[in-house]
Amino acid sequence: MFDVFASFTPGTLLFLSAVLFVAGCVRGFAGFGAGMIYMPVATTLIFPPTAAAGFLALDFILALPLVVKAVRLCDWRTIIPAVIGSTIFVHVGTWFIATMDVLLLRWIIFFIVAAVLILLISGWRYKRAPTPPISFGVGAVAGILGGVSQVAGPPVVAFWLSSARQPAIVRANLIVFFAISSIGTVFAYWLRDFFTLDVVRLLITGIPVYGLGLYLGSTGFKNADPKLYRIIAYSLIAIAVVTSMPALDPYLR
Repeated sequence: MFDVFASFTPGTLLFLSAVLFVAGCVRGFAGFGAGMIYMPVATTLIFPPTAAAGFLALDFILALPLVVKAVRLCDWRTIIPAVIGSTIFVHVGTWFIATMDVLLLRWIIFFIVAAVLILLISGWRYKRAPTPPISFGVGAVAGILGGVSQVAGPPVVAFWLSSARQPAIVRANLIVFFAISSIGTVFAYWLRDFFTLDVVRLLITGIPVYGLGLYLGSTGFKNADPKLYRIIAYSLIAIAVVTSMPALDPYLR
């Protein structure tokens, strides 16, 4: 059970650990982005359901300290409808990941993350007051993407970052949303038998590096200029998008 090299080579585990560390720093700092950093890269190296389930378990366990602080700042009026939509529609995403071709899945993840990144960088803003149906719809799309790839962030990130809210409130919304919606994803993955022994092996190597990344990122947010909130997260997500493009496999892998 604890032979971590039984399914993954040392080189693969070392590289994934490095990516997890960066993803943890982003998650701790911005409240989102870890899945966008980790999943596009991990799915090029290991079986997508294993990568998704392993990351879900890591983030669900280690991000709990962030949630305790975030519940005092978040806007529950927009979070609750989004969580309901995500919980319902995550099962659609898990069906896709269980039946879809791996290469096609990688291209879909790439295009989704790239498109939302472009939308955010463009400066687009959602200026209206969010209504429960809109929040529910955003959460539904996030649930589908989360079930497919553990990259549930793009819809809700675009939704809340496009508002005029302070970075601390946006960050708190994202942290609480991901924490609550992850419960539904855990149940959906359990129904699909995604939590295998390989996931346990990933947890053994991933918990220390991801936990350290979360701590450093959270500490950095307290002392950072608010303007850095978007710049740092966008830059790292852009790097992950480019390096995970399947067309670049002959050159990067």
